[in-house]
Amino acid sequence: MSTPQSEHQLVDERTLLLPTSQNEEAQAGFGKPSRRASFPGSVFNLSCTVIGSGIMSLPATLNILGLIPGVALIIIAAFLTEASIDFLLRFSKPGSAFSYGDVMGEAFGKVGKFLVQSCVIINNIGSLTVYMIIIEDVLSGSTSNGVHHAGILEESLGVHWWTGRAFVLIVLTVVVIVPLICFKRIDSLRFTSAISITLAVVFLVAVIVITVYKLILGSIEAPALFPSVTGLTSFLNLFTAFPVVVFAYVCHYNVHSIQNELEDSRRMPAIVQTTVALCALVYVMTGVFGFLLFGESTLSDLLSNFDTDLGIPYSSVFNDIVRISYAGHILLVYPIILFPLRLNLDGLLFPSARPLASDNVRFLLFSSGIIVITLLGAIFIPSIWVAFEFTGATVGALLAFIFPACIVLKDPHGIAWKKDKILSVFMIIVAVVSSVVAIYSDAYSLLT
Repeated sequence: MSTPQSEHQLVDERTLLLPTSQNEEAQAGFGKPSRRASFPGSVFNLSCTVIGSGIMSLPATLNILGLIPGVALIIIAAFLTEASIDFLLRFSKPGSAFSYGDVMGEAFGKVGKFLVQSCVIINNIGSLTVYMIIIEDVLSGSTSNGVHHAGILEESLGVHWWTGRAFVLIVLTVVVIVPLICFKRIDSLRFTSAISITLAVVFLVAVIVITVYKLILGSIEAPALFPSVTGLTSFLNLFTAFPVVVFAYVCHYNVHSIQNELEDSRRMPAIVQTTVALCALVYVMTGVFGFLLFGESTLSDLLSNFDTDLGIPYSSVFNDIVRISYAGHILLVYPIILFPLRLNLDGLLFPSARPLASDNVRFLLFSSGIIVITLLGAIFIPSIWVAFEFTGATVGALLAFIFPACIVLKDPHGIAWKKDKILSVFMIIVAVVSSVVAIYSDAYSLLT
């Protein structure tokens, strides 16, 4: 039997799919009969959820771990991500759960659902804040280790108040983000998601072309294949890479929203497998070629490396292509991440209220509140690496591995296999140990 919160979440997502009349659908924000989501559109939306800001710190991850362990970690994380999402989908069927929170609620009651909703809120606010920081860095410049990296607007128009970080973000928010977050079905964002993925590919191709050209010229040094461990500090620092990779793959909170709108929900496992394979390929290539290109000079935000002479013809043109394409990608990812954040926030604060999609006042308040919080966060948080480590080591690990594994071990429907439980124990051990050591490493580095 569904709990009141489960029914609220179900109505919230299903109301938009099964209207009783065109008039009701128009009130929900459509204006024409509803359509079911397709396989390609779902892959675009889920891929857009995955390939967000985390990709920018993957080359820095390889810089810490070395080429071979870094690539291995990206691939292993992909397999574990696919397995954890499969757990969620399989355990959704017996109880007819229509959200991540519902699955946890069936296993651990109201407390379990509360934990998931809280973690999604924290994780996604962190993600959206990082997106704002990246856009600021690209357009208005950033400062890393006491060195200022000029933004595109600074380089072309000079330093003025209207090229500053706050003003530029506000303009982009009003012109681009606000119209996109007004959609009340996630499938309505499939076209912008497709554009976003295309821009990410443009970014990756540009990085590959630059790297290959410099490899042919022989101007790239051989990369470190393994990490250099010289003491306790450098050893502990290795563990900071795990939360960053975990953060890069977290998409679990959008899986059910996408599945609920599918024409055939049985295709969701294939959508997940396709998405994770595609994203893993993009991640490996970005990490490898980005690390090859800049070596030990790789910054925590790769885009900050693209503000100097690359030593190739038309260097400034390639710099702009890389930065603009990825800033555009991030800008279009923002509404995809805000969508589940808004639903979970509403479900947490107003579990018995009428569906969010049918209450324009609540919808507006949540949307505008989220934008204000992430804008302020982007202004006061100096580095995306700090945000990646904190979010990935805490709520990222919980959402990606620990919660799905706990659901399997609880096995409320008696459908878990022995190998599922063995894998779940492995997930929990790896996530807990790595996250604890990563947090300790950060604290240790601050105190020494």
